[in-house]
Amino acid sequence: MKRILFLLLPLALLIACATTPTTVEVTRLVTEEVEVPVEVTRIVTELSTVEVPVEVTRLVEVPVTPTTETVVETEATAVPPTPTLGNSTYTVQSGDNISFIAAKTGVPAADILAANNLTTTSFLDIGQELIIPGWNGEIVAVIPQPANPEATAAPPSTETAELTPVGPNLLPNPSFEEDWYFFQGVSEWQIPNGWLLAVDEGPNTLEGGSGGNFLRPEIRVVPSSDIPASEHSQFIFDGQKTIKAFKGGAPTSFAIFTDVTLPPGQYRLSINFFPDIVGAYNGGNKVWATQALSSEARVIVNDGGTGWVVPQPGSRATLTYDFTVEAEGQVRVGAAFRSRFVNHNNGWFLDAWSLQALGTP
Repeated sequence: MKRILFLLLPLALLIACATTPTTVEVTRLVTEEVEVPVEVTRIVTELSTVEVPVEVTRLVEVPVTPTTETVVETEATAVPPTPTLGNSTYTVQSGDNISFIAAKTGVPAADILAANNLTTTSFLDIGQELIIPGWNGEIVAVIPQPANPEATAAPPSTETAELTPVGPNLLPNPSFEEDWYFFQGVSEWQIPNGWLLAVDEGPNTLEGGSGGNFLRPEIRVVPSSDIPASEHSQFIFDGQKTIKAFKGGAPTSFAIFTDVTLPPGQYRLSINFFPDIVGAYNGGNKVWATQALSSEARVIVNDGGTGWVVPQPGSRATLTYDFTVEAEGQVRVGAAFRSRFVNHNNGWFLDAWSLQALGTP
């Protein structure tokens, strides 16, 4: 009996040792699994209760101030134009075209056309009301009309023919040697300082012309270095610069002028130019236009001056005009040029203009 008990005691101890580790290991595994949900609970709480409400509150507050400011600015910009609406229309006068009106008002021709649903081929009627966008009602340039009713122009008389030019040249920048600017901001129009420009871009209805529309010429103040030496004697009358106006394949009509204040007296205006009107090219050589009215020019003095004359293409020309000023005032002086036919080049070189008082030497 003792022998049997002695054998069973080790077996019991072995069984007890084998089962106890298994139970302990399982308990530890379960304890470690339970710790995971605790971490998840902490993450959810921090995101939902702390970060989200704070950010939403800030987004709601930001748009409030800009919205109020925008309303105030809109009201401020809408009110000022109201008093000037009555001054934003222009009444078409005799001799006006879109380019002339643009020069008078200082508003680009393209803006005037767009505001009135017009094109460059539209006709204007005397008395027609045009909307001039952004215009304050002030005339910034007077187009060939007397600035002073008492300052009148007259053709040479026997008395003035006996007088000779005396004193200085009264024109600003008369040989165009000074700087230039883009007239009305148009990059095609380099106009000498002190001078103005008018361009006809309407229908060419001249009898004996090519029809179509007058197109704007390109106008540049050209230094002698940009002109072949063989042509200096043709294009440059004085100094080192000249005005070059040109356009190929279309008729052109334009005027260059300035305003001067003159006391009472008698004056002579002289205009030098070269009609570079080319009908064709033969081996690089110019063939001058042969139409009877291929080149035309006239002197402008206020709303008068000379009639259109027909200079010979390819030859230097000078126009002179004597006139009388009865009372001191501003007088518009200059010259107009037109080429009514389509040619390879309707060009003009203008240089060395002068305005002098007439008197006895």
